[in-house]
Formats: sequence, structure tokens, C-alpha cells
Amino acid sequence: MLNKENLDLILGQYTENTRIVCPECSEERTKKNVRTMNLTVDGNSTLYHCHHCGIAGKVRHPDYREPVPKVRAISVPKTIDEGLIEQYLSSRGIDFKAVKDYPIVSGHKFYHGHGELPSVGFVYGDKEAVKWRSIEGKNFTQDGASRTLWGIESLPEGAKTLVIVEGEMDLLACASAGVDCCVSVPNGAPIKVSSKAIVQADDTKFNYVWAAKDVIESVDRVILAVDSDDAGTALAEELARRIGRAKCWTVKWPADCKDANDVLQKLGSEALSDAIGEAEAMPLEGVYSADDYALEISNLYDKGLVGGISTGLASVDKLFTIVPGQLSVVTGLPGSGKSEFIDQIMVNLAQSEGWKFAVASFENPPPLHIAKLSEKYVGKPFFEGSPDRMSRVESVNAMKWVSDHFLFLEQRGGDSATIESILDRARQAVMRLGIRGLVIDPYNYIAQSKSMDNEHQGINEMLTKLVSFARANQIHIWFIAHPAKMATNPDGTTAVPKGMNISGSAAFFAKADLGVTVHLSPEKDTEIHVWKCRFKWIGTTGGTVLGYDIPTGRYSEVKWDKLENPYETSKDWNETDSEWL
Repeated sequence: MLNKENLDLILGQYTENTRIVCPECSEERTKKNVRTMNLTVDGNSTLYHCHHCGIAGKVRHPDYREPVPKVRAISVPKTIDEGLIEQYLSSRGIDFKAVKDYPIVSGHKFYHGHGELPSVGFVYGDKEAVKWRSIEGKNFTQDGASRTLWGIESLPEGAKTLVIVEGEMDLLACASAGVDCCVSVPNGAPIKVSSKAIVQADDTKFNYVWAAKDVIESVDRVILAVDSDDAGTALAEELARRIGRAKCWTVKWPADCKDANDVLQKLGSEALSDAIGEAEAMPLEGVYSADDYALEISNLYDKGLVGGISTGLASVDKLFTIVPGQLSVVTGLPGSGKSEFIDQIMVNLAQSEGWKFAVASFENPPPLHIAKLSEKYVGKPFFEGSPDRMSRVESVNAMKWVSDHFLFLEQRGGDSATIESILDRARQAVMRLGIRGLVIDPYNYIAQSKSMDNEHQGINEMLTKLVSFARANQIHIWFIAHPAKMATNPDGTTAVPKGMNISGSAAFFAKADLGVTVHLSPEKDTEIHVWKCRFKWIGTTGGTVLGYDIPTGRYSEVKWDKLENPYETSKDWNETDSEWL
């Protein structure tokens, strides 16, 4: 018998009224393929009822997300000691009268190794959590789970500026200095950082950004007033990536001050107000000093040039690796496996790096696409006809995994997709799920702007927008485009299409950071050709050959005799066949 979570995952995939085989009782009946369950779509939900076993209920579609996660209410003290709170805040330079309307409570809390101590608590949401700090020392504990921005309920109506700080005391310091449009992140800065980026394990901690979507979109600018350390820098970079760098400003604290409360205590409220008032727009692309690259230079000195992230296929890694903030243009003849190859890379990155993706696939309906991704994830066929078909439990677990790592950008309204509509939804996916990759497949389904004088101009502008979006949001974009009709060789084979062969414009070659062709050889091997690699530390031009397993849709390395393999390295390809470049 399926539990409710697994049943919901199965039934939530259906978005149209239909009748299906009941996943609950069909396996126990003689006639297993009789469709006894009715499904009726009602908005964001599907109603189900089986006429055989009687099971019935309602399930939300998998792309539906609650604006704020539901949490169990906790106990919050009803009486407080204002004198105790004022004593604690005054010790941090904060004027209690200026902040007394914020949800602050007091009480005695137990701290391991210290016993029960008088404490001040900061209440999150509607009894969502209370974060406690002892009056003396630096003891900390928490009741419940804080998942929303602290202070968001206290924002003045119609505010056009939002200040985000790293802790409750920083918020109260700002409020004490007259900055009343401030909120604090619920879980501080990430503990581990790599360069200026968070580690993937911390990715889910940023769900509060999506929960505050309406507030963030209503303001004109967001000032990131976080701590002046590596963790604070990583926090600011990830917040800006999700909110949009064009809307974000940053604060430079005075010398010897690390955060807002530090400025208040050392220099006073006027200095704190001035520092926030002098916030500078976060640059998109501009002029930087050498100091802006200090951490990167240190990494180069210690580690040298480091390639991008592995594709999960060793022979492909010799050609290229994956780097956020870049555009890959992928081409190939119809049926060559372009989409399947990119799906394989996405599954590999999701498994090895925890990456999340938004997919605008116009030739792959989402239910079919989910089935294909499930096959690559499980390594077994999804559909009937194979003795090694994945079990229902395996399919349910695969769908849950796909749901955790993929969003599908579908045009359900019937209107034509434009690059603006795709990027608008991708921007929401960055905020909501923190996606690291975007796939647009294929180009010819995208409507061109009527204001463009010609197709070449429209394509050039479209690709420029994609490059800018990838850079600003630090995601990798795979853009699949069909080539023009290719000439047939005298032996009946078709030439391998390259960037200059893509239909519509030479801009596909010019704008791409990485250019890849997926091609089927006469022997039905899958050839991967790299015809452009903008940065040598990411890869090189050349090619390799992969094996393809039809039942599971998985790509694998081909075992070659070293003396007979003409595709062993990109150097061999370059020297033996200049046409491949």
C-alpha cells in the first residue's frame, strides 16, 4: 500500500481531467490495466476517486509551493520583563524606546553547560520560532525553526527601500538609529564559503527570500548591510543573485567596524545612519579595483587555474567543464540526442553538486520529461516493455528527486514564448529555488520581437539578454538551436554542423562562451564536438565519443583500443581532422 506522500507524488503529475489505472489497488487485481480512477483538475489541485477500492482525496500539483512553509506553533511567553530587555539592549547601545514595538520577549532558558539563565527572545512570525540570547555571555538557543525574515511584519507601509542585515541586534541597532525599513535574515550568514559563494548544503536556507517575494518586488532597492567578513560577502552575493543585482545596494562599514551594531556602539547612531544612507549600487559590470579581487587572487596563488565543475563524464571533462555565469549554445541534427545529452549533464550536476534547474523544453511535455529524467536518475526504464523496468516505489522516489531539483517553465496559456517571458520566470526560479542552471530547448519556438528589423538583429539582442542574465544571476544557460539544412556528403553521410551553421545568425557562434555539437556517426555512436571554448581554463576545442543506452537514456564512456581510437584526445582530433574545429 502506498503512503500518502508517494500517492500525492504520482497523482500530482496529472494536470488534465482523465481516467487512470489506480496506483493503490491495480497490482492486487486480476485485470491490472483497467482504469478505475477518475482524476478531475481543480485549479492547483487534482481530485481523485477510484470506483474499485473507493480511495478518494485531493492533491496539489508538484509545482505548487506554499508562500511560507507551515510550521508548528510554539509557546511564547505572555508576560515580559521590560526592565530586563532594556538592560540587555542598552548594553549593546540600543535605545529600548525606539524598538519596544518589535516582537521581543524575556524569560529564563536552559543552556547546556551553563544552566538556566535570564534571557531575551526574538519572536519569528506567528509563533514560528523564538531565538534566545542570555543576558550575560554569548549563549544562544532556539525554540521552533525560524524560516522568515525577522521584522518583516513591522515594516512601514509603502516602504520603497528594504535594508537586510545579518542578525536581530543589527536590525535593532538600525531601528535605534532611525532606519525603520529593516529586516534580519533568520539563520545568519553561511558557515562555509568557497570564494564568494555559498556551499550547496546551505542552498535551502534561503527559502525566506521566496517567502518575502511580494515585499522584495514592491521596493525600489534592497540594501544589503551584512557583516564585513567572507561569510557576510557570500551571504550578500547569494541574496543579490536571488533578488537581482540591479536592485541591490551594499554598505561599506567604517574602519574597525564589522556590522551595524558595532558601528552603533563605537561611533553612534548618526554614523550608522550615514553608512546605510551612503550605500552603493552593486555593480553589474563595471570598473573594479585590485582589492575587489583579493580573494580570487589568493586562490589563484594557492591553487592555480582551476577548471569548472565536472560534467560527470570523464572524456567530456577533457573538452569542457561547467561554470556559472556562462552561455552554452548546443546544436545538432534532428534526432542526434542534443536534449538527452543536456539532460544527462543536468542529472549529473544535480547528483554531484546539488544543482537545481529551470527547464523551458518546448518539444518535451513536462510529464514525459520527468519520466526521462527519472530513467537517468534510477538507471532503469520508466515505461512498460522491459523486464528491468523501475518499480513504482523507484518511480515515486525519482519523481520526488526531480521535484527537488527541477522546475518546468511551461506556456499553459497558449501564448507564444518570448525571451522576456522565459527570463522573467527564470528570475522567479532563481529567487524561489536558487537554480544554478537554465535550459531553453529549442530556439525556434521563441517568438521574435516585432520591433526588430531582421532576424539577425533579433537573435543578437536575444543572445545578449541571455549572456547578461547568466552573468547577473550566476547561472549556466544551455541554449539549444537547430542548424540550417546540411549538405549530404558523396558517401551519403551528413556533415557535422557547427556554430556558423545554426539557422538565423552568426551571433550564435559569436555570443557563446561554449559551443557544442551532438552528432550521430554513421555507426550510430554519439559524437560530442566542441567548436568554441572562450576560456582555455574551462576546456578546449575537439571531440569525443560516448555510448548511449536506449532503455535508460544514459550516456557512458566508450572503451577504445588506444591505438585505434581517433578521438582519444582533442589534440588527436585537431591533428587528424581539421574539419572538426
